[in-house]
Amino acid sequence: MGMETAAAVGIIAVLTAVQFKSRGTEFGIYVILAAGVLIFFYSAGKLRIILEAVRQIQSCIQMNQAYLTALLKMAGITYIAELASGLCRDAGYSSMGTQIEMFGKLSILAVSVPIVLALFETLESFLE
Repeated sequence: MGMETAAAVGIIAVLTAVQFKSRGTEFGIYVILAAGVLIFFYSAGKLRIILEAVRQIQSCIQMNQAYLTALLKMAGITYIAELASGLCRDAGYSSMGTQIEMFGKLSILAVSVPIVLALFETLESFLE
């Protein structure tokens, strides 16, 4: 699925949801959820391209694989948290969306702790 297709799916879903909303039915949110999940799974397929590029970068430079793994985890957490938060906000549950965002931020912090510790160890070795 290209960007044009994803944009078209999103626009069609929003227009359909608006039609349902004007009639007073709640099916609009289901249309938006279905379109969001569809776009999410198609965009997850693009991860192969990103992973291949990361592997090429890793083969060119000497880098601990844990750093790249943590970076990819952070990107995944960010994408999933933003998607879930946006869907909750669209459904009218902004407090749940805020909680999902907070959990995503804490998850990113937890994933980044080993990298920060390694950075401090490196700085300490330079200062000695």
